[in-house]
Amino acid sequence: MKLEDIFEDSPVITAVKDEAGLLHALETDSRVVFILFGNICSIPQIVERVKARGKLAFVHVDLITGFSAKEIVVEFIKENTSADGIISTRPALVKRAMELGLLGGLRAFLIDSIALENTRRQLAAFQPDFMEIMPGVIPKVFRQIRGDTSVLLVAGGLMSDKPDIMAAFQAGADAVSTTKEELWAV
Repeated sequence: MKLEDIFEDSPVITAVKDEAGLLHALETDSRVVFILFGNICSIPQIVERVKARGKLAFVHVDLITGFSAKEIVVEFIKENTSADGIISTRPALVKRAMELGLLGGLRAFLIDSIALENTRRQLAAFQPDFMEIMPGVIPKVFRQIRGDTSVLLVAGGLMSDKPDIMAAFQAGADAVSTTKEELWAV
């Protein structure tokens, strides 16, 4: 089955950051688990537990204690686990995973227009199997922060039009900052 079919059939992916989360994820109907914790010694067993439940296992190699930013980490995953793929913010690691027959997910933090442009360049040069874009729900987070503080909040980054600005204000922003000059007069 293709990854897009799996995502369509199981659109909510369980991302686990600790043992308790893993235990819960193993009981869900989600067919995909993003493993965001563990260490070089425990990751083979964590992956095996996921695989034993018939789920796809993706190891976020940037978050595993004892791993480095070198391609050998991907080779370790391939040789010592039954993971289906990896996730990383490092394109070279994702490319190497795909060369080795693993699925590769590139994680991108889109915090401003510079990060967005860098991501576009990466995608033009290289096509991972999937890309995880973060953050996924800024307006919601903004509302939560607004509920916790009276500090002035400024929304910045990725404002592309008036509706973006209005959404930021509706979420509780006191002001917005943008490098997009055509929005300065909105």
